[in-house]
Amino acid sequence: MRRDTFLKSLAALAAAGALPLSARAAANVKMMIPANPGGGWDTTGRALGKALSEAKLADTVTYDNKGGAAGALGLAQFVNGSKADPNALMVMGSVMLGGIITGKPPVNLSQATPIARMTTEYNVFVLPANSPFKTMKDVVDQLKKDPGSVKWGGGSRGSTEHIAAAMIAQKVGADPSKINYVAFRGGGEATAAILGGNVTVGGSGYSEFAEYIAAGKMKAIAVTSAQRLPGINVPTLKEQGIDVEIGNWRGVYGAPGITADQRKALTDMVLAALKSPSWAESLKKNDWTPAVLSGDAFAKFVDDDFASLRAIMVKSGMV
Repeated sequence: MRRDTFLKSLAALAAAGALPLSARAAANVKMMIPANPGGGWDTTGRALGKALSEAKLADTVTYDNKGGAAGALGLAQFVNGSKADPNALMVMGSVMLGGIITGKPPVNLSQATPIARMTTEYNVFVLPANSPFKTMKDVVDQLKKDPGSVKWGGGSRGSTEHIAAAMIAQKVGADPSKINYVAFRGGGEATAAILGGNVTVGGSGYSEFAEYIAAGKMKAIAVTSAQRLPGINVPTLKEQGIDVEIGNWRGVYGAPGITADQRKALTDMVLAALKSPSWAESLKKNDWTPAVLSGDAFAKFVDDDFASLRAIMVKSGMV
């Protein structure tokens, strides 16, 4: 076979996804982060991009932050602007499902292509350093007296910390439909509000507040995991007699309209990145729990979680 013919054949096979990942040219990945800088999705997307680059699975990774509406604005941009793009990825997770349930955006997650779940992270609830409250019991006592007087601050409406706040109210006998929840467009805004004492209680993934907790600028009063998080001396809600457990998982989707071979290539690329030293370092640094799931199993998980979240939110008066 002539050399030019061979190279053309090789290129055609690579484009069709018929070659193993290692034989293909590395991609120029476009990463949609449907949140403002500074939050969990932003950290996750950039950690994945770093892993893709350092493992030489991607030649370049570019990032596009589009915050608002629990990720729905970024989802709309991704669905409408990335059709059939085999190198496009979007960070998403349980927060986006909650936002879709409450916001009913014009685009649907089912229009994009499920790739993989990557991590789960449990929320921590914190008090501002100057708060008159000291414990979750103090917060609950006030919640029972006057639900609206406790101002909860966290991610977008429908986020795991929003759902957790409603679940806490329900479990302690307060009216969950009367909770005073202030939604922020990104982790940076929520952090500023807590540090400024503009909310009663703040909620987010532990990694987002860790440095402020360590510095004494926030007081951690509860985590939403079943058991205490390794190396973190903060009691669970269950330990404190509140039967609430909820995790904030994160994953990635591909663009609408990609082929089965392109989906497999993208999935293989992401899964390879999740086995890299760079990703292992990010897991440790951010206190993320690995929760890898891909393919049809991931798609089914998303459908099941959507139904479960919707049931909780309806019961709590959020929908």
